[in-house]
Amino acid sequence: MIRRRTSAPVLALTLALLLLLGGAGQARAVGYRYWSFWDLTGGKWTYATQGPSTARPSDGDVEGFRFAVSEDSQDASKPRGAADFASICAKTPAQQGNKRIALVIDFGTTADAPFGETPPAPRTACARVPSDATTADALASVAKPLRYDTNALLCAIAGYPRTGCGEQVSATKPTASARPQAKATHHGPSVGLLAGAAAVALLGTAAVWQARRRRG
Repeated sequence: MIRRRTSAPVLALTLALLLLLGGAGQARAVGYRYWSFWDLTGGKWTYATQGPSTARPSDGDVEGFRFAVSEDSQDASKPRGAADFASICAKTPAQQGNKRIALVIDFGTTADAPFGETPPAPRTACARVPSDATTADALASVAKPLRYDTNALLCAIAGYPRTGCGEQVSATKPTASARPQAKATHHGPSVGLLAGAAAVALLGTAAVWQARRRRG
């Protein structure tokens, strides 16, 4: 019985091809597009430990909302812009029996926006609400319409976004070119396909070289 040895170049190219194809088949990390809720503590934003429908802030508190794509609370984008109670509520005097909550509402970037939608500019508002009001009550008083899903998840503030609620998307924040297009603008093969074809061609060349070497 004749045992044929496989040359090092063939082994190396085979391994490279397998790694390439294996990497192409791996699932991409996923994140979620949603409104995150934040508390301003000591001048820094911290991810809220409860939802806006159960949180009951005190007079003088600052709370924020940010629309973005993130994998989890550790990855979530914080509200941008000024976050100071004195400036946000400067024109809203205190009132007996009510409290004032400063709100920072950041609609996010175009990269985080659902396809076909443009985020409004970030804004601030001072909500004067009854002393027992929740953050959701304060938000509703200054940023209607709000939209919730059947599980009481906040889906939209001031009507943004029009549709969707915490949908799963690519964790890598999408750009305009990465979103679905009504008409395809690129019809060529993908980079992965070209790389795979090149690897196959190299593998074939190595096989021919090995065969000629054995005959010689």
